[in-house]
Amino acid sequence: MPLSDRAPVPLPARPSMLRRGLLALPLAVALPTAQAQFRVEISGVGATQLPIAVPRFRDEAAAPQPVGAIVRADLERSGLFRPVDTETLVLTETAQPVMTDWRGRGADALVGGSVLRLADGRYDVRYRLWDVVKGADLGGQSYVVTAADLRLAAHRIADAVYERLTGEKGVFSTRIAYVTKAGGRHTLWVTDADGEGAQSALASPEPIISPAWSPDGRELAYVSFESRKAVVYVQEIASGRRRTLANFRGSNSAPAWSPDGRQLAMTLSRDGGSQLFVMGRDGEGLKRLTSSGAIDTEATWAPDGRQIYFVSDRGGSPQVYRLPAAGGNAERVTFDGAYNISPALSADGKLLAYVARSGGAFRVQVMELATGATRPLGDTTADESPSFAPNGRLLIYATRDGGRDVLMTSSTDGRIKTRLVSTQADVREPVWGPYGR
Repeated sequence: MPLSDRAPVPLPARPSMLRRGLLALPLAVALPTAQAQFRVEISGVGATQLPIAVPRFRDEAAAPQPVGAIVRADLERSGLFRPVDTETLVLTETAQPVMTDWRGRGADALVGGSVLRLADGRYDVRYRLWDVVKGADLGGQSYVVTAADLRLAAHRIADAVYERLTGEKGVFSTRIAYVTKAGGRHTLWVTDADGEGAQSALASPEPIISPAWSPDGRELAYVSFESRKAVVYVQEIASGRRRTLANFRGSNSAPAWSPDGRQLAMTLSRDGGSQLFVMGRDGEGLKRLTSSGAIDTEATWAPDGRQIYFVSDRGGSPQVYRLPAAGGNAERVTFDGAYNISPALSADGKLLAYVARSGGAFRVQVMELATGATRPLGDTTADESPSFAPNGRLLIYATRDGGRDVLMTSSTDGRIKTRLVSTQADVREPVWGPYGR
C-alpha cells in the first residue's frame, strides 16, 4: 500500500489562555450519555495490510480518553492496518524517531502524539505521521478540544492517518444511529462509528423504527408509535428539539431524505393502501409518487437525487424497484430470489445493498448496478437494515451471530468484518451518518 508524497503540515505552537488560534472541534451532542454498549470483535483482513506503530501519546494516561489507543483501534478495525506491538513505549509528535529501529520492529508507518491539559480545562491534542520506509515526515495537526470531545479528536486523527496512507476518506469520526429494545423500553441511540459514546436521542415504551440521517448530519427523521400510531418526526441532534413531519390518517412510515436535504420521501396510507409520497422538509408540498394497488415502501434516494429506489410487491412478491424522483414509471431492479427488501445505495451510486430471503435465511446482498452481479456479504442468516458508510467502503447492518444481537460492519467485498456485540437485549435498524458533525 503506497504512502502519499505530499509535503508535511507544520504544527502550530502550543496555545495559551490568550491565544486560541487552533482548530476547535464542535461540542459533543447535548444528550444523556450511557456506558459503552458494545464489545468490538474484528475478523478478516484486507488484501494488503500496512504495518503501523501507534505508541501511547505523551500524557494520554492523565486524560479522560486514551487518545493513542483509540487511534490504534480505529485503524485496526478498518482491516487495512496491522498494529505493531509498541509495548509500553510513548512517542510524542516532537520526537526524532530512528527509522531503522522502527523498521526493525516491522513498522512501515509511525504515529506519535501528545495530550496536554490547558489552563482553561481544554486539551491540546497533537499528532505526527511518519513514513518509516522512506524516512519521511508526513505532517501532523493540532486540535484544541473539551474533555467531551477527546474521542472525536482521536477519531479525526485516525481519519487523517487513514486518508494520508490510503488516499481514501476515513469514516472513524462519523456516527451511527440505531434502536434498542430492553424489556418494554425502546431507545433511539446515537454513537460514534465504533459504537462508543452512546447517547440517547429518544426513549419510549412504544416502538421507534426507521431512523434516517439528514444529509448534513444535524437531524434524524424516524417513526415513533408513542401516540399509538405510526408518526414521522424530525429531531435536531444537538438540541433534542423535534417536530412532527407526517401525522396523516392511517400509517406514516419509512422516511428518507433527499440528497440536498430539502425533501423527504415516505410511505403513507392516507388515501388507502401504502404508497410513496414526497414532501418538503417543512412538511409542505406533499406529492404522491406511486398509485399502484401494491404496497410501495422503503424509499431511498439515488445520490444524484434523480431516482428513488423502493420496495414493492406489485409483481407478486417484494422486490426492489426504482422510478424517477419526479414520478413516472417504475422499473424492477432485483430479479434473483422471490423476496428482496431494504435497499441502500453507496455514495457513488454504483452499489445497491439489500436483504434477500433464501429459504428461512435473510442475508445482505450487494449488487453492482452496472452489471447486475450480486454477492452475499457473509454467512449470517438474520440480517436486516443495511446502510453504507459515507465513503462507500463499508456497510453496517443488524444481525444475529452466535446467538447474540450484533451490529455488523463489513467491507463491501465481505473480507473485513467488525462485530459490535450488543449488551442490550435487542438491537435493530442501524443507519450510518454522513460526514460532518
